[in-house]
Amino acid sequence: MIKHRGFPGRLPGTDFQFTVRRANPKGATPIVERRRYPDRRAADKRADEAFLLALCQQFGEDPFERGNLDAGRLSWLFGREVVAAEDPFDPTSYEALLRVDFARAQASFPDIFIE
Repeated sequence: MIKHRGFPGRLPGTDFQFTVRRANPKGATPIVERRRYPDRRAADKRADEAFLLALCQQFGEDPFERGNLDAGRLSWLFGREVVAAEDPFDPTSYEALLRVDFARAQASFPDIFIE
């Protein structure tokens, strides 16, 4: 499992995790597309926004390996702002390639793309 050096481990001041410390010996937790309801807590929305910003700053529009990125946090963005960069996509692999869909990310989180 690749460890993304320089990537934030969590949202500062919270328990929202962005990375995992070590690989699960039973295999990677599957990435699934989670539905985001409009009445989610503000803290959850801030965590999504901060995680997406970190992905954009670290990888840009280039494909990246899942590695030590938290499956739960990825799942909140998967299928919308973060998409599979390979076909077939294995949601249970630490080596799975993903990429940020900048058009959808900007539509969903316009505040992080203000320059």
